[in-house]
Amino acid sequence: QAQFVESGGGLVQVGGSLRLSCAASERLFSILAMGWYRQAPGKQRELVASIPAGGTTNYADSVKGRFTISRDNARRTVDLQTTSLKPEDTANYYCNLNPPRTSSWGQGTQVTVSS
Repeated sequence: QAQFVESGGGLVQVGGSLRLSCAASERLFSILAMGWYRQAPGKQRELVASIPAGGTTNYADSVKGRFTISRDNARRTVDLQTTSLKPEDTANYYCNLNPPRTSSWGQGTQVTVSS
């Protein structure tokens, strides 16, 4: 069963950047569609970026042009490069399959953008 460990979050000023990384334990990682999700306090978790096993990436309108998702199948990692961060990007960020598997949610990594 796929398990994910997220890292790379932190406190950053408006306009800053962070690179989030997700390590997967799933040996079939290379054939899995993956996504980065985020959940802000009091809000529902949302999909911000997705990357299939092969094909094009997709982004939520709120992050398009600022975030880039990528994967390294040999290392079983999926990264999210965030740039031009805004206060509304503050959230706990998670990776999971796309669509997500309930039992595979990790602890996430907190991103806090200060103005």
